[in-house]
Amino acid sequence: VQLQASGGGLVQAGGSLRLSCAVSGLTTRSSAVGWSRQAPGKEREFVAGISWSGDNTNYADSVKGRFTISRDNAKNTVDLQMNSLKPEDTAVYTCAARTTLGAHYVYTDVTRYQYWGQGTQVTVSS
Repeated sequence: VQLQASGGGLVQAGGSLRLSCAVSGLTTRSSAVGWSRQAPGKEREFVAGISWSGDNTNYADSVKGRFTISRDNAKNTVDLQMNSLKPEDTAVYTCAARTTLGAHYVYTDVTRYQYWGQGTQVTVSS
């Protein structure tokens, strides 16, 4: 199983970035996927998650209304659209997945994920 994250970079505050997670070796149709982030000196925190059915999502309070997670099961990809970025969003963003029998379940506990990508750096300048 491999997860490949892309789309990170440097952006000014108020700008947007779109992260993409390509999943291989695991059918996204039966996997819940989430994004988490870790800033220097801080613990990893959940950012957003989506059920394998795609009809249920969950967001950290700090990103609600600014970030949108979506998935394309035909392409085995999960994207994170990040708008109105703030300097405090600066972190390494990582996508993760786990198999699930619950079509509509979203995992918000990052320790519940089984497979992890390598992470992509997002830097927001003020």
